[in-house]
Amino acid sequence: MISFSKKTTQETMRIVSLQSGSNGNCIFVETQKTRLLFDAGISAKRAKERLEFHGVDACSIDALLISHDHYDHAGNMGVFSRKFKLPVWATEQTYQVAGRKKHIGEIEHLCHFTSGETLQIGDVRIETIRTPHDAADGVVFIVDNGHVRFGIMTDLGHPFHDLKEAVQSLDAVLLESNYDPHELKYCDYPEETKARIKGKGGHISNEEAAKLLDSAKSRLRWACLGHISAESNHPDLVCRTHEKILGESLPFYIASRYEVSDMFVL
Repeated sequence: MISFSKKTTQETMRIVSLQSGSNGNCIFVETQKTRLLFDAGISAKRAKERLEFHGVDACSIDALLISHDHYDHAGNMGVFSRKFKLPVWATEQTYQVAGRKKHIGEIEHLCHFTSGETLQIGDVRIETIRTPHDAADGVVFIVDNGHVRFGIMTDLGHPFHDLKEAVQSLDAVLLESNYDPHELKYCDYPEETKARIKGKGGHISNEEAAKLLDSAKSRLRWACLGHISAESNHPDLVCRTHEKILGESLPFYIASRYEVSDMFVL
């Protein structure tokens, strides 16, 4: 198991990466009064089991929020909604495009938001920031409970305007560190796929992620690096690149493509 558990004197937010990568994404965030899931790219069965590992009943979740329409983030939002009785929050474009790609089925409680809007769910404010990732209307999320700010920032496209400022406002972040340029160049992806990944609508590299974190290390308590490619990256490469740029100035951890993380506390 990949562990990134860290205790603080006052726990105001708990975070678990149920899975992170192109094979499926789902993140659990809990505050004192609110439990949220972000993205539904894994099976409901797997989500239920991985939440139960941490003593969390999936049916106790207050809402599911979807970042964008790609299958590894939105594919099972209908199943999550029906099995766990969850309201689903997504932009209208995200919902419509995800539904055309895959039969989502009935969602009894569907809430649309506009990218850039700030949402209020329970005791949590959730800021949404639109990204240039090649989705219909993709966003990243900042979860703010009035004590700490946690960012969920994957599928970024490129280090776009306002991203650095957003990261600098956080106490912790799950940030994509998707590819290593050398590994991408020589991996088995078709050339058009390689161009997409390193292009304006794709993902950010290990070095780009590390530089973002370096700019924000005065406030950040820790960073979790996720959405790591299995074909054009490796956790060891991620760690070496981030250690080279960050040194020991910021604790960072890896979110697995295959396993649930330990509980991480802010």
